[in-house]
Amino acid sequence: MSDVVTRDSNGNQLNDGDSVTLIKDLKVKGTSETLKRGTLVKNIRLTGDPAEIECSTKQVKGLVLKTEFLKKA
Repeated sequence: MSDVVTRDSNGNQLNDGDSVTLIKDLKVKGTSETLKRGTLVKNIRLTGDPAEIECSTKQVKGLVLKTEFLKKA
């Protein structure tokens, strides 16, 4: 897993515990919530898949987000 590099939409490397910002409004499947552009998500966790991270927000716990919609904060 150490050879897998997870990058944000700008190509910056992401690590466990980083904070990221959403670059697009995202609808959360299975809920009526929408995460707004500019939302800060703290303390992310890498999944081993370079296209996804795990995180929690105030509204939704246990989210998996695609890195193409994130930028490092």
